[in-house]
Amino acid sequence: MKNYIEEISNYFEREKRVLDSIDKASLSKVMNVLEQARLDGRQIFIMGNGGSGATASHYCCDFNKGISIHKNKRYRMICLNDNIPTMMAYANDIAYDEVFVGPLQNFYNEGDVVIGISGSGNSGNVVEAMAWAKAHGAVTIALTGYNGGKLKQIAEYGVHVPVDDMQITEDMHMTLDHCMMKILCGKN
Repeated sequence: MKNYIEEISNYFEREKRVLDSIDKASLSKVMNVLEQARLDGRQIFIMGNGGSGATASHYCCDFNKGISIHKNKRYRMICLNDNIPTMMAYANDIAYDEVFVGPLQNFYNEGDVVIGISGSGNSGNVVEAMAWAKAHGAVTIALTGYNGGKLKQIAEYGVHVPVDDMQITEDMHMTLDHCMMKILCGKN
């Protein structure tokens, strides 16, 4: 049986270095944007593909239930990748790049918040929805890795994970969620 301790230690050490490199001021700005959306009764749309899609779903759970449960004004977060039949209909009938922008057009109100999660920052369907949202007056937030790609350039706010590693990027995006949840649970 192989001993993986050295490889595990290397991965954890890299995670620690990346965590220390995340811009905390950017995260604080994002938290303020999300809190203002809650207080103003705005909807917050979130989306991603693959692991980022799972992270987007997890954010919805943590914000809509975890943070909101004891608040008079609750978060109104909607995950655009949670309705698989709608996504498949857009992908089949129009194009995969339209799976998020189509539903966003149905529910969006000017001034709502739109969050795109993409490790590379170049997921076509996330970029398409974010560009549409920005053009229609949304407050836009990007959670990215690598060099941030197109998504980082489009978004007004964001938290960038400066590493060329998808797994560590996705780990950090989940850590950001839990960090925000832990802090925002204490606010009324």
